[in-house]
Amino acid sequence: MKATDDERLARAALSRLAEPGDEELGALVLRDGPVAVWRGIENGSLSAKGVLRWRTRLVDLDPQADLARIEAAGGRLVCPGDFEWPSQLDLPEPWAQQRPLALWVRGDADLRLSCLRSVAVVGSRAATSYGASVATELAASLAEKGWTVVSGAAYGIDAAAHRGALAVGGITVAVLACGADVSYPRSHDALLRRIADEGVVVSELPPGSAPSRMRFLVRNRIIAALSRGTVVVEAALRSGARSTAGHAGHYGREVMAVPGPVTSALSAGCHESIREGAICVTGAADVIEAVGAMGVDVVEERRGDERPTDRLDPHSLQVFEALPVRRPAQLAGLVRRSGLDPGTVLRCLGALQRAGLAEGSDAGWRMRPPECST
Repeated sequence: MKATDDERLARAALSRLAEPGDEELGALVLRDGPVAVWRGIENGSLSAKGVLRWRTRLVDLDPQADLARIEAAGGRLVCPGDFEWPSQLDLPEPWAQQRPLALWVRGDADLRLSCLRSVAVVGSRAATSYGASVATELAASLAEKGWTVVSGAAYGIDAAAHRGALAVGGITVAVLACGADVSYPRSHDALLRRIADEGVVVSELPPGSAPSRMRFLVRNRIIAALSRGTVVVEAALRSGARSTAGHAGHYGREVMAVPGPVTSALSAGCHESIREGAICVTGAADVIEAVGAMGVDVVEERRGDERPTDRLDPHSLQVFEALPVRRPAQLAGLVRRSGLDPGTVLRCLGALQRAGLAEGSDAGWRMRPPECST
């Protein structure tokens, strides 16, 4: 299935005429279709409150040129109806009017397939070393397990998440608040080029568009909608990352947060989210447990390092704990201390000796420290 050429041209035009997330335009497109809405704006026949603000941009409108520009940048316009369109962006009521009109995409990876198993990792631009380290490790672990990492390519947590996924050969999706052909921040030019080479760069805005504060906030809903869940690694009480998490909650996605130092203002937003019901996560296993498909995404059991005594049966453990550390004890003393009969104690002593946990001599039996075992 594929959007028609007329629909593609209309959606390209509308993405230039209106700001992302324009709910009035979204409602009209849902009702009348993109081609009819574009023609109505162009010829002045459309009756809607927003017509005047949309028509002011007609003077700069050239959707064919925009399509040629994204193609020259190695990209494409992905529309509803295309195979590559992620169905999770077709938001239900009452958010249907917030659906993106189309996505300007740069990168060889297929957007829909990349986002089938995806998690958003977001957080503060002014990340601490703790936050950046957690984001990098979390993203790398998720990518190693076949999950796509979605973020916003900003400084701090976003960049750390993208780099973590790329470091292990994973796929990452950058959702921008500017044109997909624009490097913002400029210092992330190399990072964005690498994401386009190995993942996907996405924007609702046509080529060449500059970012703005409002565009960042509206962009966050795309990050949330594309992903099965959103992880906030570091965030102040008021932050864009918490805005993304809010959208995720509204759309029925999992909201997760990483705890941090109680003295850190950049973890205050995470702690508040957890108090409000967000899932507390400390690693990829927690995230996959929250968003993975039952019976498909199996989470490894979390356990500490195995100790030499972990595999002992209950009786052998009783005898081991009855053994003295220094001065050897005779069989009778071990029987009294363990509460077991002599035959059972002897059997267990033999097993402990073979395991390198006990040593016997004419003087009796004592514990053999694990670090001395062979």
